[in-house]
Amino acid sequence: MRRVVRGFWGPRREPVEALAERWSTTLDRFTRLLGPAPGARWTWRTAPASGPSRLLQPDEASLLEALRTAQAADDWSAGNGTSLRLVADGVPPGWKVEVAGLAGGTPEFLLQSLVATIVSPDDERLPDADLLTAVAEAWRPDHGDVSDRAVTAALKKEAGFRIGTPSVGWAGFLSPGRAARIPADWPAPRKDLPGVGVLLDIAEPGDTAGVVRAYDALRKAGALDPLPQPMTGPTL
Repeated sequence: MRRVVRGFWGPRREPVEALAERWSTTLDRFTRLLGPAPGARWTWRTAPASGPSRLLQPDEASLLEALRTAQAADDWSAGNGTSLRLVADGVPPGWKVEVAGLAGGTPEFLLQSLVATIVSPDDERLPDADLLTAVAEAWRPDHGDVSDRAVTAALKKEAGFRIGTPSVGWAGFLSPGRAARIPADWPAPRKDLPGVGVLLDIAEPGDTAGVVRAYDALRKAGALDPLPQPMTGPTL
């Protein structure tokens, strides 16, 4: 099974040291949630757009070096953000975990993001809400979701969803400004993440109809309005 765990936000300038800390926290929590044994630590390898990949440990020092290397290779990183893409190394057969981020920049029309793509055996039940919580608490995004291609296709066909605008999936995350717009009669479970936002447990994997209904209700309430452009801040 393939799913995508995502968080998006607007411009937020951050030093590379802060990004390394966020990355380390994310990889540590993902390993604890998905790893084969308690306390296990995966190694990771970089997957740059050009040039060779290399193995690294998910500690702040190694990630800091990888981020600085990525910055040096990208003339636009100072404005657009630092891009880093990592693939888990040595995962069991049938698994693939890839995490890509663009962060630390202040572009007016390009969202910053953290996107994890996870492929697992069909009989594995993954902690989708916990994975999205990990992204939300590490990166403080404006909005986020857990979904797959079927969810995206259903939202586009049945609800008029446009790529690049806020959405939800089986689970959704809304920053405080968006959470304030959740309808009073919202039926699905929700969990407050103090100082971060609200996590919405919307539907079981495969239930695209439930996701479409939730998306439509949130969109009509204004909770999924796009960030105004040009963007001036990280959240609504």
